[in-house]
Amino acid sequence: MKRLLLILAVAIGQAAILVSATPAHAVPNSAPTAAQFTAYLDKALESTGLPGVSVVVTQGDRVVHASGHGRDSTGAAVTERTPMRVASLSKSFTAAAVMTLVEDGRIALDRPVAEQLPGFRMADGRARRITVRHLLNQTSGLSDTTVDIDATQTAGSLTEYVARLSTGTLTTEPGTRYEYCNVNFDLAARLVEVASGQRFHDYMRQHVFGPLGMTDSFIGDREVKPADGFNSLFGVWRSRPELPGFLNLGGSGGVVTTAADLGKWLISQNGAGGAHLVSREGLRTMHTPSPVRDYAMGWSEENLGGTPLLTHSGNLFTYSAVQAIAPGTGYGFAVMTNGAGLQDDTYEVLGGLVALTRGETPDSPGGGRQRFELVLGLIAVVAAGLGTAAVLRSRRWSGKHGAKPAWRIASRLAPALVPVLVLAAYPDLISILMNGRRVTWAQLTYFPAPLTITLVIAAVAGAATIASRLIRLRSVRSAG
Repeated sequence: MKRLLLILAVAIGQAAILVSATPAHAVPNSAPTAAQFTAYLDKALESTGLPGVSVVVTQGDRVVHASGHGRDSTGAAVTERTPMRVASLSKSFTAAAVMTLVEDGRIALDRPVAEQLPGFRMADGRARRITVRHLLNQTSGLSDTTVDIDATQTAGSLTEYVARLSTGTLTTEPGTRYEYCNVNFDLAARLVEVASGQRFHDYMRQHVFGPLGMTDSFIGDREVKPADGFNSLFGVWRSRPELPGFLNLGGSGGVVTTAADLGKWLISQNGAGGAHLVSREGLRTMHTPSPVRDYAMGWSEENLGGTPLLTHSGNLFTYSAVQAIAPGTGYGFAVMTNGAGLQDDTYEVLGGLVALTRGETPDSPGGGRQRFELVLGLIAVVAAGLGTAAVLRSRRWSGKHGAKPAWRIASRLAPALVPVLVLAAYPDLISILMNGRRVTWAQLTYFPAPLTITLVIAAVAGAATIASRLIRLRSVRSAG
């Protein structure tokens, strides 16, 4: 899923990309050496503070660098063969699976999904006009705001998943507007099952991973379960089990893979030598954005420091990843980490790798997460201190204001009520920022934990201030 509860990480991360993509120094314009890649990645691990990073860089039909850095939650060293959850990078794999069946004549891109997928019905009649291309371009009109996402996340199979969409509606006429929604690619995964007669993870193993030699890649964690990832809590990484709901159905975010395997995938997506899943025309179709947005079929157009790229990021609650191909130079990149914080550092690391291939020496990535969490920590300490002081001085405050009219007292107490109200509305506020995606309190205890804890402390301080002052006021007025 794209980014699952990701608006804070994306907003901060995108701003950081603009900084990190600017090279500090120029070096001779030649292909980077293994030593340069290693030196940069060692520096990146230190400056970002990430617990573990796995990286691959390809050019043409060869892997020019693959490595792992840091540790996983068991203490084992991260290598290029460490299994990683890559979340929404899965969408490009699902699109490739669909395209293999398109070229085999078993799926039609521009025919309605309802004609090709028995059981797909929605309460909105416009859903009958959704085509397969609309799903893959995220222009179907499907939205987290009009579908019962909770029901889909507890489905035990893709067949059950599709059935639970029956009460959903669309936000727009299919093909008219882009909206990122995981349902699109989970529907596409079920379409692969129907068209192929195989379970989705079996089809992926035999017809996508297998032909490319991606022997350590799977859908979900049935075959290989990655180690628990990490969340950053005021600069300290804590291992956490990944939240369920996005891991095993697979079309939108279930791929588990390694840097070594992703190298083979990137080579195939650049259309270089070696194994190919689809024709060059099929690749062009997959990489061509829709008329309404720069989003293709599991890829987005982007310009990073002057290099045109096709990219896609992926974020779960304890893992993050990003992949990119540069059609103009033949380079491919993937960066994966077993950590998730309020800033996604994988984009910054990617920016440095791209800069290296341009013959530049990138600045050290990262630092934004640490600074942001430091600020939040300071705010929490100040809020706790102010709340404690207010409680201790409540008798003096009530003596000073006890004789004032109620409206004046209420206006004095109002500022302390603000953090209480913000905390009460916190999940809904984040949901609004995320275009209506439902956000749970459980999710807010993962990578947004520093923000959540700061809000809780501020709200408790505000509530304690109000309660102590009201109690003292009542005592003063009773005595009077």
